[in-house]
Amino acid sequence: MKKLLLVLLVVALASFLFVGCLPTTPAEGEGEGEGEGEVGICPTVSVTSQVEVAGKTYIKAGKQTVTVTFAVPTEPVSVYVGSGLKTTALPGDEIVMYPNADKTVYTGTFVFGTAVSGDPSALTNPCGEAYIYVETCETCAYCKYPYKVDGVGPASKIEISAKVCSCSGIDLFFKTPTITADCSTPVCCGDKCSGFGSYAIDLYASDPFDKCCDVPCITPAYSCPAGVACPIDCTLSCVAGGVTDVAGGVKTYYAVATLLDNVGNRTRYYATITLDTDSIVSVVPHTENLNPSTGVWCTTFDNVSAGAAVTPVTTYGVDYYTIGDCYK
Repeated sequence: MKKLLLVLLVVALASFLFVGCLPTTPAEGEGEGEGEGEVGICPTVSVTSQVEVAGKTYIKAGKQTVTVTFAVPTEPVSVYVGSGLKTTALPGDEIVMYPNADKTVYTGTFVFGTAVSGDPSALTNPCGEAYIYVETCETCAYCKYPYKVDGVGPASKIEISAKVCSCSGIDLFFKTPTITADCSTPVCCGDKCSGFGSYAIDLYASDPFDKCCDVPCITPAYSCPAGVACPIDCTLSCVAGGVTDVAGGVKTYYAVATLLDNVGNRTRYYATITLDTDSIVSVVPHTENLNPSTGVWCTTFDNVSAGAAVTPVTTYGVDYYTIGDCYK
């Protein structure tokens, strides 16, 4: 009898090896009562950039790390990323996954979103929905995890106006404009996919991007506390203007408005703002330009890249200028 039991045990272990699966350690208390101490067969899946908004998972477009975590050692594991719900070839593109020592955590990288010319903001299917699939020998079908890819940053028109400060200098106001016929749906301050995250507005006394492009190289002269909600409402108090009765008595600042959505996509608006003693003389918007020597997207704030000065619009005796744009 003992020999027969030994033979049966060897056959059982061999069957696991033939199908490519290794037995997993049962959960503590498994078998002691129905449902008691059982471990779910589907793992948890996380992506480095993911956020949950209103019950949906959003992932930033581009290269991200995918982590799959099991409650018990599991092998083999296959992970796939679907590109859309209407694709006929399921489950999708397979990710090469690397396990930890005890085979409970697997990690791999994947480029999310189908972009044009390598630009994540040019997704062919912006905010598209799909699934991440995980397959193991323990599951009868794929474990499925829905996601939406966000590769487009937020957008907003920003109105700039001024008044004389009660102390000295000029108060500058940066605000989301009142919704009008040319900026109706969605609202000017917002994001099409994961949602508007935050904004920051900084004013520099000289070109902040003369040596580096992504992070300003100098400390701003004036800054608003970061805002975390729409609408944009920023006041820079008592900004020093030009000096009266001095040749060329105006002062120019470099303004950088930074908008983020919930997954971290960034939109920047640039402008030079020229002030005299009591008002805005001009606002000149700038666009991002490709640095030909480094191939990095940045702004030089020079005369070549400068846009046309924004014509002020007068409302109730107050001039305001507009930078940025609404959704097209």
